[in-house]
Amino acid sequence: MKSNLKVILIHGNGGGSSKSHWFPYMENELKKLGLIVVVRDFPDPIFAREKYWIPFLEKLKTNENSILIGHSSGAVAAMRFAETHTILGSILVGACYTDLNDEEERKSGYYNRPWKWQNIKKNQEWIVQFASSDDPYIPIQEARYIHEKLNTEYYEYNNQGHFTTDSGRDKFPEIIKVIKAKLNL
Repeated sequence: MKSNLKVILIHGNGGGSSKSHWFPYMENELKKLGLIVVVRDFPDPIFAREKYWIPFLEKLKTNENSILIGHSSGAVAAMRFAETHTILGSILVGACYTDLNDEEERKSGYYNRPWKWQNIKKNQEWIVQFASSDDPYIPIQEARYIHEKLNTEYYEYNNQGHFTTDSGRDKFPEIIKVIKAKLNL
């Protein structure tokens, strides 16, 4: 394992924060594994605009020794970041690839151009994806399309909603299991 390996948690929009949902659990469990964990409140948390979030990821020194774990808009940011930056891998939770015909999502700037799917794949060693068919915000077709385009390691649930505390998610041991497997811990 690389001694300078770090995991960066990226929360979603709508006022998400580093203390939202399963992020405190994730930070604690990843630190127990001896990993460097970066958990910050991202700027512009309501709209999660790309023009602020991608430079913020760069400022965090995200590089080929970084794993991005993104929830919702954070997963979208992780994908856009990987279009032009090399990372070790990413975990996408509740991701979408369109603005869902939602004006607030459109303001983020992530959806105003085609996706560079091949770049996203080639700029990282692996991509793992978690989705739920009962997600009230992201239709399952969005997740399945991302899986098809990126050939992700894909986990689909039927009862996890948007993987938030509202849907009973204050822990996410499945991600810990994936990290252990990917890093041979």
